[in-house]
Amino acid sequence: QVQLVESGGGLVQPGGSLRLSCAASGSIFSFNAMGWYSQAPGKQRDLVARIGSGGNTYYADSVKGRFTISKDNAKNTVYLQMNSLKPEDTAVYYCYTIQSGSGVWDWGQGTQVTVSS
Repeated sequence: QVQLVESGGGLVQPGGSLRLSCAASGSIFSFNAMGWYSQAPGKQRDLVARIGSGGNTYYADSVKGRFTISKDNAKNTVYLQMNSLKPEDTAVYYCYTIQSGSGVWDWGQGTQVTVSS
């Protein structure tokens, strides 16, 4: 079983930056992918960014050029650097992983990001 613990959320002014972290622990061998979803109030959960086992990345159109996903395999940690934040980025951000072999998805508890002046 995999446990994911997120950190780094908070309140930031428009144009500001935040760095989210998600540390995985437990029975980990390897992951097919790690990434982040966001969910704003009253809306569905949407994929923000993903990084594959080989380092390939995907970004939602709304965050391209502003957000950067990265990972530290030695620490089993995935990061989301969020720059030029906009009020519409306000949401709860959830980390997820897809385990290699089983394909099981695991989720973090979510961290709140609020962009407001």
